[in-house]
Amino acid sequence: MAAPTRPVRAVLFDLDGTLVQTRTASWEIFSRINDRFDLGVDSPQRYYELFQGNVFESIRRICRNQAHAAAVTDAFLALLREDYAPPLVPGVSDVVRTLAGHCTLAVMSSNAMQVLRRVLTDNGLAYCFAHVFGGDVAPDKRTAITSFLADAGSGFGRRCSADYDETGKVLPPDPAATVLVTDTAGDVRDALAAGIRAVGVAWGMHGVEELTAAGAEFVALWPQELSAHLLGDAAAAGPVGACALPATTAAPARPGGCGCGCDGKDQTQPSVAARRQRRRTAVASLAAPAPISSAVPDELLAAIVRVCEGA
Repeated sequence: MAAPTRPVRAVLFDLDGTLVQTRTASWEIFSRINDRFDLGVDSPQRYYELFQGNVFESIRRICRNQAHAAAVTDAFLALLREDYAPPLVPGVSDVVRTLAGHCTLAVMSSNAMQVLRRVLTDNGLAYCFAHVFGGDVAPDKRTAITSFLADAGSGFGRRCSADYDETGKVLPPDPAATVLVTDTAGDVRDALAAGIRAVGVAWGMHGVEELTAAGAEFVALWPQELSAHLLGDAAAAGPVGACALPATTAAPARPGGCGCGCDGKDQTQPSVAARRQRRRTAVASLAAPAPISSAVPDELLAAIVRVCEGA
């Protein structure tokens, strides 16, 4: 009999192809790099094959030499930072908010931090994630996973608001309760090599067969299956607490801002100062005497006063 699976406490998401629809958007960026540097990757399918392992390692292998590889990588990252803005996978926003109410969430991507910030803030999800590892701070998923597991502070999560959740006892990350959700076979292998679990999604770079063969414990056909698989019966509760706020509460983007409506600050959840002010206002309203309606007859008011004075 197989050992029982531990409840999930941390979910690490890949970005491209998992949270966002990346095939067309990513290929459009890379095709410009391919033409500029004559890499010979002449079709989307050949590009997708680069994701069998870490994409930047795959790119280095098709380059002429180390200098050529460095130039290609730098140019690719620069274009991603400037122009890459893929749409969110339909339904994944609710899944993230549901998971954030129960688990610590992180994003791990080969993409640049600037891209991660733009994508997550534009879609109102920035404060659902407690930790973000971009390609310019961690060279690959295995390194990012190792860093996550090594830091006891990684046990702190966010509940869709700017402040970190400090309630209850925060335990250090447990590899058996940590899951990477990804669309590529290479990521699945990296997760297993780092000692954590892996779940695949079928709407990205690789299909069910490839992800299963790489060792994924489950492959979701629809985003909602992720909640059901990772949380079990608790998924039926949906988003809880701050995470229950709908993503549509985000303010419209302002010119020159990050796209989240407030010059770099996420508006899906009120600021700490605003929440404190609401609490002070509520307390003050309880302490203040309630105004007496002028619609109450004078005789009734006088009777009430006499009763109170005699009490």
